[in-house]
Amino acid sequence: QLQLVESGGGLVQVGGSLRLSCTASGRTVTGYTMGWFRQAPGKEREFVSAISWSGTRTGARDSLKDRFIVSRDNDKNTIFLQMNALQPEDTAVYYCAARPSGMGPHSKDYAYWGKGTRVTVSA
Repeated sequence: QLQLVESGGGLVQVGGSLRLSCTASGRTVTGYTMGWFRQAPGKEREFVSAISWSGTRTGARDSLKDRFIVSRDNDKNTIFLQMNALQPEDTAVYYCAARPSGMGPHSKDYAYWGKGTRVTVSA
């Protein structure tokens, strides 16, 4: 069973940056696409970004692609989400997820999920 653990969340002021990490354990993630989703209070979970196993393919929510950058280090079974120029609307719980193949923004296609890390952006 694949376990995903997110870290790096916290409180940051408007305009600041955070780098989230997600480390996988329990089984190999060879070939897996990894993704980030977020859920703000009172809202549905939404897609943030995804990265292929090789790291050569990435996808991101259009409204975030200029500020959020996804990357991965397969030697460490870890993916990252660099978030820049943070705004109050970025306040949410951020989740890491994994799918065995393919790329895409639909949460139903991701088989494994972490418990999330909370990001709060204060004005």
